[in-house]
Amino acid sequence: MSADHPLRRALPLFLGAGLCFTALDSTAKLLLMRDHALLVVVWARYAGQMAAVTPYARHRLGPDFWRTKHLKVQLLRSSMLVLATLGFFGALRYLPLAEASAISNLAPVFIVLLSPWLLGERPGRARLAAALAGFAGVVILLRPGSSVLHPAALLLFVTAITNALYGMLTRKLGGDSPHTTLFYSALVGTVLLTPLLPFVLVTSAWSWQSAGLFALLGVLAGLGHSMVTRAFLRAPASMLAPFTYVQILWATLFGYLVFGQLPDGASFAGMAVIVASGLALAWQEGRRTRAAVRVP
Repeated sequence: MSADHPLRRALPLFLGAGLCFTALDSTAKLLLMRDHALLVVVWARYAGQMAAVTPYARHRLGPDFWRTKHLKVQLLRSSMLVLATLGFFGALRYLPLAEASAISNLAPVFIVLLSPWLLGERPGRARLAAALAGFAGVVILLRPGSSVLHPAALLLFVTAITNALYGMLTRKLGGDSPHTTLFYSALVGTVLLTPLLPFVLVTSAWSWQSAGLFALLGVLAGLGHSMVTRAFLRAPASMLAPFTYVQILWATLFGYLVFGQLPDGASFAGMAVIVASGLALAWQEGRRTRAAVRVP
C-alpha cells in the first residue's frame, strides 16, 4: 500500500470503529441480561452519542452545525437507524453475539432486493446471485438445533431491512456535512426515546456497575461514530465496505471472551457464506462506482 493511499489513513479508523461497535453491542447485551429495559439501553446509546458528537460537530462547523439541506431525509434516515438498533439489541437478549452480528449484516442483500423500487436500479444477475447466497447463509444459521433458531431472530431481519433503508437514504444527503448527519443520527434517537423513559425505567435493576456500563455505552457509541465518520472523510465508502465484515470476527471474539459463546462448525459455515455474499456485493459496487467515475 503506497504512502498516499486513502486506506492507509482511513482503515485503522474504520477497524477501530468496528471494534467500538462490537464492544458497544457486548455492553448492551450485558445490560439486557441484567434485566434493564430495552428502551432504556437504546436511549443510553443515543444520548451518549449525542453528548459526545454535538461538541465535536459544533467545533468543526460552528454554531450552524445543525443546519441541513435535507431535513426530512435526515429525520427518516435517523429513524431507520433507531429501529435497526431496537431490533438488534432486542435480539441480543436471546441470541449469541456472533451469529446475530452475521445476520444483521444482510443489509447489502436487502439493498439489492429493494433497489428496483426505491432507487430505480435493476440489479444484474451477479448481484442477485450474491444476494441469494447471503440468504443461503442465513438458512444454514437457522437450521434446526441451531442456537439462532429463536423467534427473536426475526428482529434481526428487521434490523437488516432498516439498515438497508438507512444506507439508501444516506445516498440522498449530498451537500450535508458528515458531522451534521452524525448529529442528527444521535438527536432523533434521543428525542424519540426520552419521553418513554418514565414508563420503562426499573430502578431495582440499577447498581453502580450498571451505571458504569451505561456510561460506557455512550462513550463507545460516540467514539465509534466519530471514528467511522473520520474514516469516510479519508476514503470512499466503496473502498471501506469490504472491511465491514471484520466486525463479525470481533463479535466472535467478544462472544467467546465475554459470554463463553462460540459458534459451531455449521454456524461458522453459514457466517462464512454471508460474509462471502457481502464481499461479492461490495466488490461489484466498487466496480460500478469506478466505472461511473470513468464515464465522461
